[in-house]
Amino acid sequence: MVSVPRLVVAAPSSGSGKTTVATGLMAAFAARGLAVSPHKVGPDYIDPGYHALATGRPGRNLDAYMCGPELMAPLFAHGARGCDLAVVEGVMGLYDGASGQGELASTAQVSKLLRAPVVLVVDASSQSRSVAALAHGFASWDPRVRIGGVILNKVASDRHEALLREALDESGLPVLGVLRRAPQVATPSRHLGLVPVAERQAEAVDAVRAMGERVREGCDLDALMTLARSAPDLPDEAWEPELHPAPSTRPVIAVAGGPAFTFAYAEHAELLTAAGAEVAVFDPLHDEKLPAGTAGLVIGGGFPEVYGPELSANEPLRRAVAELALSGAPVAAECAGLLYLARELDGRPMCGVLEASARMSERLTLGYRQAVAVADSSLAVAGTRMRGHEFHRTVLEPGAGATPAWGLHQPERRVEGFVQRGVHASYLHTHWAAAPGVARRLVERCGA
Repeated sequence: MVSVPRLVVAAPSSGSGKTTVATGLMAAFAARGLAVSPHKVGPDYIDPGYHALATGRPGRNLDAYMCGPELMAPLFAHGARGCDLAVVEGVMGLYDGASGQGELASTAQVSKLLRAPVVLVVDASSQSRSVAALAHGFASWDPRVRIGGVILNKVASDRHEALLREALDESGLPVLGVLRRAPQVATPSRHLGLVPVAERQAEAVDAVRAMGERVREGCDLDALMTLARSAPDLPDEAWEPELHPAPSTRPVIAVAGGPAFTFAYAEHAELLTAAGAEVAVFDPLHDEKLPAGTAGLVIGGGFPEVYGPELSANEPLRRAVAELALSGAPVAAECAGLLYLARELDGRPMCGVLEASARMSERLTLGYRQAVAVADSSLAVAGTRMRGHEFHRTVLEPGAGATPAWGLHQPERRVEGFVQRGVHASYLHTHWAAAPGVARRLVERCGA
């Protein structure tokens, strides 16, 4: 049984203030000395960075599309083990999920799978009495979703607050917090959402501290903790990254990090370690060499387009990456990693591993994908089926090599990515917890 007090922070729509409230709650409870476990519904990589800063623990994702509903409670239990409280930030609106697939991957579905009470964050900036109708509608839409109260965000004045509270008294939903407009807490955004923590450093620390103070002053933390403790035990065992490696296996797998490559799921490094690898993080912006003894390479997502000049200027590392790939060592690259391996990005030389050129685009490519491995690679055998997510504003020409990485089946049929020698490079982000054999195969190929 899993017994961890927990809350899900949701909203009627994006832009209501979920990230501010969720991150602020994490920071406020952590400041009380509690061990707080941070979680995010969906494939988002950026919000968990702020969560980690608020709690001092890895931000973890709960994605029912990529990992399957059956893994939500075990993954949650894995991340929340030993914690006093877990806070789960939702995605989009409470009932919004994978396009055309009902409640799948929605905050509502995850809240039910975790048997967790929901705190509804409402942007009250342009309403008064109507807030009660809105809250009542969300609370009654699905009786299996337990909305335990409301936090009112962007409240203009004492008079405005009084009107909102009076209306919500009639709905029966308690007001658990009231936050006034506070632009100083805002976090900057750009083409793919918030600017990641790794790029803001001291500014991000100040922003998270401000969120925590704002929530501490405006919310009833005792009432929220009482609500969190009302969550029943989960009859699930925690997920474990146990892959039983051979004792003699200990290859070094270099993992790209730093401001340019911030998109990573915590479970990936855990799975690589469990499969017998020594994970060594390096920063392609500054490190001119791969970590000593590198036998494999993982380059995840991020913003290489923002750091194109710096990545291109680090010629010694680009050459080292190209030499490693040419040697046949396993190289797994997703999205930003795919661009880094290309011949050029926006006209600037990259690693030149792939005969392809990348450029920024006005078009956002976004959505879940169903994929099947086209050929044997360092990650999977041909025919392996996985689910993933695309999220980028770049175009790669050509989009697939002579041997593509994936055949995609949603929303349209196409092939994508590159498999050559030990390289598996693709725009598709995947979550290895759904297919732990991916990590084992990558580690085993280090000695092939």
